Amino acid sequence: MSVKHGLLALLERGPMYGYQLRAAFDSATGGTWPLNIGQVYTTLARLERDDLVAALPENEGQRPYEITPHGRDELKKWFTTPVRRGDRPRDEVAIKLALAITTPGVDVAKVVMTQRTSTMRTLQEYTRLKTQPGDLPWLLVLDAMIFQAEAELRWLDHCEASLLRYEPTPAHQTSPEPTSAEVSG
Repeated sequence: MSVKHGLLALLERGPMYGYQLRAAFDSATGGTWPLNIGQVYTTLARLERDDLVAALPENEGQRPYEITPHGRDELKKWFTTPVRRGDRPRDEVAIKLALAITTPGVDVAKVVMTQRTSTMRTLQEYTRLKTQPGDLPWLLVLDAMIFQAEAELRWLDHCEASLLRYEPTPAHQTSPEPTSAEVSG
């Protein structure tokens, strides 16, 4: 998630100060991707430096920000540009499993089962949250998380089946150290 673009979208609603932006972001995402206030103000400083937002006069100890015309152009570009798969953060589960397969002494089946149990619990929690009333933005975020958890479970099923058929290639097998005769050989 682009915090930069998220804050620009919130400022399109009207001027806000940091704590309002943080609360609005948490509300829109159901608190799924909580922002700390330092992250909000650091991002606002960069947005102001890049002329995407402007600081307004301080009001009761708070400095509100507003989106600039350049910021609106950037926001429009963001909304009209698809997010490529390569632009998303790395999939730590896939990386962990790939490394588990090639790391001696790791019980790969247990890694898969541990992840499956965790993902199943997460899916159950998301499904429980789905029964509670909520605003459409939060419900759509929740749907995305449910679909991603379901996809991860299907992928873990695939991994488990693949592991049953897996025969390591020589490059993935740990070979014993060469003997002195083999080295001088």
